[in-house]
Amino acid sequence: MYAIKAEVSGPVPRTLTFRAQKTMYDGKHVGIGDTSFVFASENEGGAGLVAKGVVTAIEAIPKKRGIARQTPRVSVTIRRTALAKRRLGRHELRPFADWDDGRPETELNFKLYRQATNKIVGISDHAAAFLGGFFR
Repeated sequence: MYAIKAEVSGPVPRTLTFRAQKTMYDGKHVGIGDTSFVFASENEGGAGLVAKGVVTAIEAIPKKRGIARQTPRVSVTIRRTALAKRRLGRHELRPFADWDDGRPETELNFKLYRQATNKIVGISDHAAAFLGGFFR
């Protein structure tokens, strides 16, 4: 399972395409058919968790020549399967900062909000089950 934090403006479309997104925390392993939770980046005016979907297309972006350290990037297309029913964003996750407590909220805060960048991240089954509760 994966989470993506990226710019999502206006109503969430049925198909979301994100180009050249950074991958962190095993996000580079995302593949077709994988479930992904979409967070509209608050840095871009978004509201946090907005949708859940299935990856329908993926393309690895080649690394640029002459740059020693590069974060892998991918372009990904997601077919939306559900809209979030409750809010979950930076504000709600901020209190969960004890990085070793094992809580799903802490994992999400660490992976999505410790650094301000937009990204695709791999998440644990525990965190995915927690996020699933926002769509019932």
